[in-house]
Amino acid sequence: MRTGKSMKAEAVEAEALLPAAPQAGSGRANNSRIVGTSVHASVANEIGQRIVRGDYPPGSILPNEAKWAETFEVSRSAVREAIKMLMAKSLLSSRPKVGSWVEPRDRWNLLDRDVLTWYATSPNREAFLISVQEFRHIIEPEATALAALRRTDEQMAEISTACREMGEATSLPQRTQADTRFHLAILRASGNELLVPLGTLIESALAHLFVFVTREADDLRHAQGLHEAIEKAIRLRRPEAARNAVRKLLANTDEVIARV
Repeated sequence: MRTGKSMKAEAVEAEALLPAAPQAGSGRANNSRIVGTSVHASVANEIGQRIVRGDYPPGSILPNEAKWAETFEVSRSAVREAIKMLMAKSLLSSRPKVGSWVEPRDRWNLLDRDVLTWYATSPNREAFLISVQEFRHIIEPEATALAALRRTDEQMAEISTACREMGEATSLPQRTQADTRFHLAILRASGNELLVPLGTLIESALAHLFVFVTREADDLRHAQGLHEAIEKAIRLRRPEAARNAVRKLLANTDEVIARV
């Protein structure tokens, strides 16, 4: 397995490939960079990033449809559909003769995959990382303890495979994908149906969190050992050991974030 130091340059490159919001005042959006999406979804992505980034603070009235249509070089109907998408994510409200305005941040649906991605790439990203960690501290120790009690042989194989593939990864994307599978498999193995949908948050957040941690960490071998301790505790059906192993992993990530 590569050391964290050897992966640092790769982490920086991977971070550059993550979605980035256009700069304020940049004029027309480059919709062509969002591949495989509809026009209105592309517009919603551009506006959503600007809102989460703070270009339009809560309470702000957004430009009207005609202005957005001109900015993005799209039809007004595409803008209208984009606004509906953002309203569904609780970022916006709209009223005839008033227009659309930004909702208070505490109403935003941060469990929405798009909103989460916009938040992760905003200037306030470090606060986002801390929020992700707090969430993990609340959920993962107990979910892992449950997995140690309830996992099936098939679920254990999935957890073990993901852990092994983390250690064998030769690139940052490979390791990130294996890391994500590892944590999602543990949630599934917990046997709690309400925990599984929360995997959407972990799946969307871990890539950003891991890139950040890899860039700052000196070596990934220690982190790999912490993951292997979790795998072992679940495999041996030791819930308390599993709980403690997860706490050690989270504490290690907390230390990396705190150094920044």
